[in-house]
Amino acid sequence: MQQAESPTERHAFTKEFACAGDAGSIVGARESILQFLNQHGVTGEEELDVMLALQEALANAALHGCGGDATKTIRSKVEITPEEIKIVVRDPGAGFDVRSSAASADGGPNLTEHGRGILLMRSLMDEIGYGHGGSELRMRKKRPR
Repeated sequence: MQQAESPTERHAFTKEFACAGDAGSIVGARESILQFLNQHGVTGEEELDVMLALQEALANAALHGCGGDATKTIRSKVEITPEEIKIVVRDPGAGFDVRSSAASADGGPNLTEHGRGILLMRSLMDEIGYGHGGSELRMRKKRPR
């Protein structure tokens, strides 16, 4: 599930994670990432916000990107600095139209049940964005000083 951890000059800690693309693997993946965050001082409300956003990101990757297929892999990368937490979740799926109403900042007028998770992540994190045609989610949370 995990790879190497590496500190950088800015006192950043980075770790990569991988898990199977089925719903049953999400809890273990989330817990491994939260353990890494806790090891580097992420606790309390900050931890709760990140945990909820991470749960939704992993669930979306398993459901939409992997189709619940345990033979596919979800990859995550976490970077923690004193200023922020960055999390990237990437699945092997085709992605989605990042210009859609579900992906927009307000959910648009035709929000479906599938777009609510994106709104939740936006409310918990300071920034979310997409890469690789929507198969990669990038989240950022500023850290309290």
